[in-house]
Amino acid sequence: MTASLAEIIFTPDGAMPLQEPPSGVIALRRTLLPTSRGKIIGHHPRIRAALATIERVAKSSCTVLISGGSGTGKELIVAALHDASPRSRAPLVAVNCGAIPEALIESELFGHAKGAFTGAHAARHGRVAEAEGGTLFLDEIGELPLSMQVKILRLLQQREYSPVGDSRTLKCDIRIVAATNRDLEQEVAEGRFREDLFYRLNVIHEHLPALHERASDIVVLAEHFFRVCTERADRRDLKGFTPDALEAMSVYEWPGNVRALENTVERAVLLSAGPLIGLEDLPPRIRGVAPAPTETSARPLPDAGIDLRATVENYENDLIRQALERTGGNKNRAAQLLNVNRTTLVEMIKRKRI
Repeated sequence: MTASLAEIIFTPDGAMPLQEPPSGVIALRRTLLPTSRGKIIGHHPRIRAALATIERVAKSSCTVLISGGSGTGKELIVAALHDASPRSRAPLVAVNCGAIPEALIESELFGHAKGAFTGAHAARHGRVAEAEGGTLFLDEIGELPLSMQVKILRLLQQREYSPVGDSRTLKCDIRIVAATNRDLEQEVAEGRFREDLFYRLNVIHEHLPALHERASDIVVLAEHFFRVCTERADRRDLKGFTPDALEAMSVYEWPGNVRALENTVERAVLLSAGPLIGLEDLPPRIRGVAPAPTETSARPLPDAGIDLRATVENYENDLIRQALERTGGNKNRAAQLLNVNRTTLVEMIKRKRI
């Protein structure tokens, strides 16, 4: 019986099935998930179904929308789609729509002419031109301002655009893939996302489940990250996990999804005394221990006093780490949780080397 593409890719080590598939499928497997972009790991039916969909639509140039929470693997699915397509030798250009200031997003995407605005000392190609012949990946498309959505609609409908400050209309040959962790239908209903753009994007829609929705994959993923992290950290003394550690990870809901699981395993690999990673090596929230009270009444001032600046700095650092972990590393969401501007948070992360 010939193995499907999903059976080939979604194995812990990328191992080949016992029975060799046709040569064309083998060639596709070799290009689908390059090591530089990571692997899609898991056996859950919804994950296997996602890759089966990618396999079916890869040869076309239809628009694909990938939805799911932060850390669910949207970027890997997009890479798989690109690498399995006839466009695989051309660039895959990613644009995080939520990470670019509104005033710069049009220039970033479409480029600009010389003198188009203050500081535009030379003409510049945008991301659309960089993706020519390949794939343009619009990550977090739900963050696009309405003023830009109409221009993306034109790009989708007519495959044409105009650089900022340039009267020319340029044609392009690109495939557009978008991803979001928002419910775009809800965004449409609330007037924050154009309905016509949503339907243009929603040709092929694949929703990736949260990690707790495919809990059967948690142990497989944890063991994969264990192998990667022990090699990277040169921890040959570590042999694996204790049963209670695996059980605790299996029942935890993982708000940061796969990315949070990877971070947790890496932390345990770095800090564990070994030879097995046990329950005590996992963060308190995962092993079901309530955090210590943070109210000032529960933490009296020691008789010897404290270093106030260092204490406040450590508390601030801890809150930033918690916000980043809860949001799977999404700085926009983390900034919202902390009620600060994104640029302020980014500067704090750099300054504190978090």
